[in-house]
Amino acid sequence: MKIKPHFLIVSHAAHKINEGSVYAYAPYIKEINLWGNHVNKITIIAPRSKNSLSPIDANYTHENIQFVAIPSIGFTSLPTVLFSILKLPYIFIILLWYTLKCDHIHLRCPGNIGMAGCLVQILFPKKSKTAKYAGNWDPQAEQPWTYKLQRSILSNTFWTKNMKVLVYGSWPNQTKNILAFFTATYATDESSEGISVIQKLEDRSFNSPWRFVFVGSLTKGKRPLYAAQLVCNLVQENIDCTLRFYGDGEERDALEAFIKENDCQSYITLLGNQGASEVKKAFQESQFQLLPSKSEGWPKVVAEAMFWGCIPMVTPISCVPWMLDNEKRGVLLSLELETDSAKIQTLLTQKETLVHMSKTAAKWSRKYTLETFEKEIAKLL
Repeated sequence: MKIKPHFLIVSHAAHKINEGSVYAYAPYIKEINLWGNHVNKITIIAPRSKNSLSPIDANYTHENIQFVAIPSIGFTSLPTVLFSILKLPYIFIILLWYTLKCDHIHLRCPGNIGMAGCLVQILFPKKSKTAKYAGNWDPQAEQPWTYKLQRSILSNTFWTKNMKVLVYGSWPNQTKNILAFFTATYATDESSEGISVIQKLEDRSFNSPWRFVFVGSLTKGKRPLYAAQLVCNLVQENIDCTLRFYGDGEERDALEAFIKENDCQSYITLLGNQGASEVKKAFQESQFQLLPSKSEGWPKVVAEAMFWGCIPMVTPISCVPWMLDNEKRGVLLSLELETDSAKIQTLLTQKETLVHMSKTAAKWSRKYTLETFEKEIAKLL
């Protein structure tokens, strides 16, 4: 059933054009394609990237789609602030024009383009709206001022009307338009495969050698170097283990240098960006996931790992402690190398605990399937 004829997306995600199709980061596209099942037309306002397609890109599948390219903006240094100020009038004109023509505004936040969308939507109090806040909504978290501004506007029901703001986690003292939400990667029919994997865990999975996996961008915010240091420390303690990295980014050179300096080539591997099928296989083959991230909203890769019984080891940020049920479904890292190493070494001796943790993680994650996600989306439209 087509509910809203014209769906406008305002996003900071870099988009690519290839042979007439519009591409972007695959997990984002997979979600937007579900929204697209309930609308007649999609217009996307976002920056355009001239980079070539990568294995982590995917395309929109909607039959009636329009992409409107705008320049990217930033506020991290004086030059970028000055250039962004010059670009803003054009961006606001584009946003105003297409907001007038659409039936539903969908903002992707936090992000600089999302912030511009937050300001423009104030002028359209009667328009139907949603905002997906994919970052950390924790009121106590340290965040850039642009993120705080977006949070302030979105949660203010005087400036923001007729909008549902989708956030990760349930937080106290929220306004009535804030809705605790989730995201998903896998479909219900994949669960049967997941169950077969889980049933084998007790027999074969939780024994040495221990297999760790890191999935995500190799950026300082994800702390991939700490993941490498942690596994290196375990090996130095005579723990037979390996670590595979899936992803790429600015920290790759630092990782390569660390691996070379510490002679870790035999047990730490950098595999770069890989497609969804390879990542899925990695989760199925690994016993533990490492993600010592500085900030997350709903870390989708954590839910993906849990889906296959791969036990997450993650920092206690945003809604992660809730996802892990305070370590009943995973491990919370302290970012103290010796403390985390000792904690993991103790856990590796407790096979029954590991099997139970894995099964519990998988059971929880399989509640959040693409079908469930789409049903909740339809209610919002």
